Amino acid sequence: MSHTDSSDVALPTGSTNLKRRASPSFEGMSDGMGRKRMREGAEQDNSAVQIRDHVDAIDGSKLADELEQELQCGCCSALVHRPVIVSPCQHFFCGSCCALWIQNGGTNCPACRSVSTSVTPSRILQSMVDVLVRSAPNKARSMNERIQADEIYHPQMMLRIPSPRQASPEPNVPQTNNGFVQPCPHCLLGNNFGWRCPQPIVDPETEPERAWHADEGTPPGHGYCGNCENILALHAPSTSKCDFCQVSFCGVGIPNRCVAAPLLSQHLQGLSDLGDLIQCSEIYDCFDHNTVEVDIMLDYLTAQRLTPRHIYREIVTHIQNQPRQFAPLIELELFMDLYTVGGGVDPDPSAPRHRICRLCATEILLWGLRDWWIRERKKGILDDTEWNRPDCPEGSACSRQKDHGRSYSMTHARLLSSSCHF
Repeated sequence: MSHTDSSDVALPTGSTNLKRRASPSFEGMSDGMGRKRMREGAEQDNSAVQIRDHVDAIDGSKLADELEQELQCGCCSALVHRPVIVSPCQHFFCGSCCALWIQNGGTNCPACRSVSTSVTPSRILQSMVDVLVRSAPNKARSMNERIQADEIYHPQMMLRIPSPRQASPEPNVPQTNNGFVQPCPHCLLGNNFGWRCPQPIVDPETEPERAWHADEGTPPGHGYCGNCENILALHAPSTSKCDFCQVSFCGVGIPNRCVAAPLLSQHLQGLSDLGDLIQCSEIYDCFDHNTVEVDIMLDYLTAQRLTPRHIYREIVTHIQNQPRQFAPLIELELFMDLYTVGGGVDPDPSAPRHRICRLCATEILLWGLRDWWIRERKKGILDDTEWNRPDCPEGSACSRQKDHGRSYSMTHARLLSSSCHF
């Protein structure tokens, strides 16, 4: 059979269509799917056009305003300058605002008041500020603001926000009975101290007719503790008197506080570590509010790990080596009216001083801190940049040193040594 004939061979009727028919459930699917795909494609095209239109419609000025709002300092409410982040709360502030917060006695985070573990510069926030200022120069802080802020803080400075100090326990003050003075701890017969007042105060609960009324003054042989203000026996073994303010302390009310300790053993009031010194506003008074010199000193104390108590001891030792010792401080009435209770009369202003209270010890530290820093600088421990600063020829009479309203006063303080103050 030829090839031409083979094409004419009749196939069986059942073999004319070998492809299996689709299920009736799929009939009409191809047209629907095509229309659906076309519809989805059109929607995608419309979405892309809308996105492009939205991008084209973004208002650059509005975006800059919104970004400026997000980058506002939590203290000054202006665009943050040299931002620092407080951990762990992650609030951020201008470095200068945070430094001033600490100098003025601020504790914890300025925004949420939570405990701060560290304060670090933020390069990410600084980059965002730089991008904003490049695109919108009108958002930048003024030149004078930036100069003044840089005089207060620079990124190499160490910042630490101190936590609030734990409050002293409340003294157990005996309740008075109708204005009568209660017996002191040593007045009671068989007390636990092994010593009884030779002139005990009568208990108004048991003998009201013989009780001592507060309007009659202080009972004989007694006084009031400068710290807890409880009644005390002046001659009790536990009682001590400060040789500077002449105030007595009971020694039994609050441990380590109701006592006048030996000069070199006493603690300072509220200045236990460097963090307390950083937030103590009085140290800026010692330096005529020259924050530059104070920052240099604080950096030095941090590097040398010197505590306020160490400085106090060196100041006391230096004063004791002077011919008149503490007499000049007594003449200045430096230790007057430190307590609400009255002190005794100083029998001899030139007499040796052996015991001191916490408040008087703190007064000595603040009085001698400036001169201590001068002596410390002369040791040559500071780096050459600080050590080689020339002295201001005007000395303590320098007017620019105290001109806080002008930015060049701080520049002047940076270039000249601390003798500008003294």
